Amino acid sequence: MRDRHLEPEHIAFRESAREFFQREVVPFHDQWEKDGIVDRSVWLKAGKQGLLGIDVDERYGGGGVSDFRYFATLSEELIRVAASGVGFGLHNEVVAPYLNDLATDEQKQRWLPGFCSGEIITAIAMTEPGAGSDLQGVRTTAIRDGDHYVLNGAKTFITNGINADLVVVVAKTDPAAKGSKGISLIVVERDMPGFERGRNLDKIGMKAQDTAELFFSDVRVPVNNLLGEENRGFYHLMNNLPQERLGIACAAVAGAETVFAHTLEYVKTRTAFGRPIGSFQNTRFELAEMDTELDIARTYVDDCVMKHIAGELDAVAASKAKWWTTDLQKRVVDRCLQLHGGYGYMLEYPVAKAFIDTRVQSIYGGTNEIMKEIIGRSLGI
Repeated sequence: MRDRHLEPEHIAFRESAREFFQREVVPFHDQWEKDGIVDRSVWLKAGKQGLLGIDVDERYGGGGVSDFRYFATLSEELIRVAASGVGFGLHNEVVAPYLNDLATDEQKQRWLPGFCSGEIITAIAMTEPGAGSDLQGVRTTAIRDGDHYVLNGAKTFITNGINADLVVVVAKTDPAAKGSKGISLIVVERDMPGFERGRNLDKIGMKAQDTAELFFSDVRVPVNNLLGEENRGFYHLMNNLPQERLGIACAAVAGAETVFAHTLEYVKTRTAFGRPIGSFQNTRFELAEMDTELDIARTYVDDCVMKHIAGELDAVAASKAKWWTTDLQKRVVDRCLQLHGGYGYMLEYPVAKAFIDTRVQSIYGGTNEIMKEIIGRSLGI
C-alpha cells in the first residue's frame, strides 16, 4: 500500500517483515523451489516474529489487530522478494476469518494458539476434480453418524496441501439439497484415519508452493469439528470470499509494480544500436502506459482496502479488483519480458520467474470469468 494509507505502526511492521524475509526466506527459496515445498521451520520462525494470526485475539497468541493493511503489507513484501512459495497469505487472509468468526470457544482454544505459533499450518479445500469455481457442484459428502460425520470425496489444487495440519473442507452434509444448499464446513485434522494426501502437484510456476490432491475415505470427523452452522457453508464462503479476492488483487498490483521497477532499471542500462533501449520512443511509450495503468490499479485497490477496513467492501467491488488487477499483472509482466528481449526468457532474470508465477492469478480465488459474471449480475442483466 502507498504510505499515505499507512500509520507509523504499519511502516514499522513492513520494515520488520522485510528484514525477516531477507534473513529467513530469500536465502532458502531457491532450494524450496527445487524441493517443491517450503520448510516448516519458517512457519515457526514467522510465528515468533508475529507474522501469523495478526487479527487473532491476543489470548490465543495472535496480534489482536483487525486491520487488512497488515495483510496487504505482508503480501507485498513477499511478492517483492519473489517468494511465491510461502503460503502465509492463505493462512492469514483466507483461513483465519473462518476460525475467528465461526469457531466455537472450544475450537478456538484447540486450534488458534498453534495457528499463531506456526505449529498448525492451515488450508481450505474447496476445489474438486469436477467442480472448480462452481462451488454448487461440490460432490464431497459428510454424512452424520452419531457424534461424527463420515467424510468421503476428493479435492484438488489445495494450497498448503502437503504441509497442512488443519484443513477446512467444503462438503455436502445434505446430499439431497440442490445447488448451494446443504453445504457445510468440516475441519479435518492431520492423521485422521482415511485422510490421505495425493501428489504434490507439478505446476508450471510457484514451484515452492505445495499444492496437493486430498482424499477422504470414510473419515470419521467429530461433530464438534463442524465450523459454523450445518448446511450454511455456502453462505459462510460467500461472506469470506471478498477478502480472499482483495488479497489476490493486492498481490497482483505489488507483483506488477515489482516487475515494472526491475524493467525500468534494465532499460536504463541495456544498450542497443549504441544507446540505452529506454531512450527509444517505443520503450518510453510502453513504460508510460504501464506506469499509468499501475497508478490506476494501485489507487483502486488501496481504496478497496480502506473500504474493507470500514466494513464497506462488497463482493462486486472485490470481484472488479480481482479480475482487473490480475489481467493487468499478466499484461505488464508480458510487456516487461518483451522489453528484456532474449534475456527475459532466462530464469536468472526476475521477469522470467514472474511470467510463470503470474499466470495462475486469474484462475484461483474464482476465475476471472466468474468475477465478470458476479459483476454482470449486479447490473441486472
